[in-house]
Amino acid sequence: MIKLAKGRVSLWAILAAVGFMIVQVISSLYLPNLTADIVNNGVVTGDIDYIWKTGYKMIAFAILSVVASVANVYVASKVSQKLGQRIRSDVYRKVINYSHDEMDQIGASSLITRTTNDVTQIQNVWVMILRMMIMAPIMLVGAAFLAYQKSPALTNIFLIVLPIMAVFMGVVMYFAVPLFRAMQKKTDNINLVFREGLTGVRVIRAFRQDQFEQDRFDGVNKDYTNNAVKVFSIMALMFPVMTLIMSGTNIGITWWGGHLIAQQSLETGNMIAFLTYAMQILMSFMMLSMIFVFIPRAQASAVRINEVLAQTTTLQSPATPKEMATDKPQLRFDHVKFRYAGAEEPALTDIDFDMHAGQTLAIIGGTGAGKSTLVNLMPRFYDVEEGAVEVDGQNVKDLDLQELHRQIAFVPQKANLFTGTVRDNMKYGNEDATDDEIWHALEVAQAKDFISENPEGLDYHVEQGGGNFSGGQRQRLAIARALVKDASVYVFDDSFSALDFKTDAELRQALKEDAKISSRIVVIVGQRVSTVADADTILVLEDGKMVGRGTHAELKATNDTYQEIIKSQIREGDEA
Repeated sequence: MIKLAKGRVSLWAILAAVGFMIVQVISSLYLPNLTADIVNNGVVTGDIDYIWKTGYKMIAFAILSVVASVANVYVASKVSQKLGQRIRSDVYRKVINYSHDEMDQIGASSLITRTTNDVTQIQNVWVMILRMMIMAPIMLVGAAFLAYQKSPALTNIFLIVLPIMAVFMGVVMYFAVPLFRAMQKKTDNINLVFREGLTGVRVIRAFRQDQFEQDRFDGVNKDYTNNAVKVFSIMALMFPVMTLIMSGTNIGITWWGGHLIAQQSLETGNMIAFLTYAMQILMSFMMLSMIFVFIPRAQASAVRINEVLAQTTTLQSPATPKEMATDKPQLRFDHVKFRYAGAEEPALTDIDFDMHAGQTLAIIGGTGAGKSTLVNLMPRFYDVEEGAVEVDGQNVKDLDLQELHRQIAFVPQKANLFTGTVRDNMKYGNEDATDDEIWHALEVAQAKDFISENPEGLDYHVEQGGGNFSGGQRQRLAIARALVKDASVYVFDDSFSALDFKTDAELRQALKEDAKISSRIVVIVGQRVSTVADADTILVLEDGKMVGRGTHAELKATNDTYQEIIKSQIREGDEA
């Protein structure tokens, strides 16, 4: 937790919090002494002037204590909130640069929990540190010293009370701390199931698995609830027991103090002050105990966040990146072999081809053949095991990642749109794009009609995930977003799958006729032969291997796998 605070918490703010707390504690400790003076020197002697004079002092110290307390709370809150803000920013900045492998290792649901719930735990404990952890030891030592000054004999009662409290708090910590730690992982499970249920709600309804998913969520929810009930029941037990101990201490002090007063070895005002100091000692001890209960939970959260921040990002820009020859678009796979982390067999083996400006590459094959894997290597979402992927004449490992991504316009299988307007989404491709450029990209992507029909035009609101558009409309908008970008390579990863044959054909024809796109390299992953038939080069993949390369006519005449794909689609009504 200290590691997380380094560089994220201002030392001056901590010193200010400590300073305000010291003022508050000193003021609080001085008040019982003034009370004793009023009783001993004012009430007993009937000196009204002394009572008023001392009373004004008490008011002044009480106001000083309140002001210092408010200032400490403000500084502590500001420090903790700033810390949370910086941790969340750092985690997001780190995660946004993760490779696909690293994202899969931790999981989206766990990352959400770590960025929200875990950070909140750390924030809460930092408030406790800057409040209780500073106040408790100072007040404990100060109150013990002042209590001893008032009555050395009465302080012996703490030799009985404090060990009892220590044993009780030790038992509470023994049972509560493991349960607090377990709550974080159980929160992960709730987020995982809940997120899957929300994103897959249509599938759940289609297969009538509503009850199954409800039971599944109830399972993790009850698991979390049972854990929380146990831990908070234990914590709830603490307060009545501590109240009982403190009440018993009060009775003991009053009984023993009464005997000492009767023997004239203790003044009445000193006993009243001693009672106050006793409560301050016990409350300080309780606060310290509470801190030691909650710190392990926050420490567990800190470990989880540090795991994210310490995760080595395998895909990094080289120290001295090479420059791309952007005036000569080129894409080359040089005998590439790739294997997913932990996989026994490679996903791609010996992929070798070379494409130049003005050419279209199409990739076709069965499910699991490695089509998407192949195109994911182009923007270096993964690193190859053997061989090399080259863009514009340079190995992608030798290029600055941002520059590489700038030169590749990528449309993934799933069309992701972001909350905002159509214009906002289009500017993801090029933040400097003009409205004319956006309309042109929409026209090429066959999306202009349904956007222009809306009175808001480019200001048409896009809901989360593009939920207010159909699947085909989302795909066309995602394609338009890529076309707005001025890139060397345009990659369409099965991004025509939701389009009808007519729209598919019109879109591909528009791509060919567009001056900018036709002078670059276009890569199309397709399932339909009609989508890839007019490409300059078609790669046929099977089980991660390149089993065919050529034009539609060449492959139709000589390649068995390609012929089988054609036959399967003819039977379904497609034309080759």
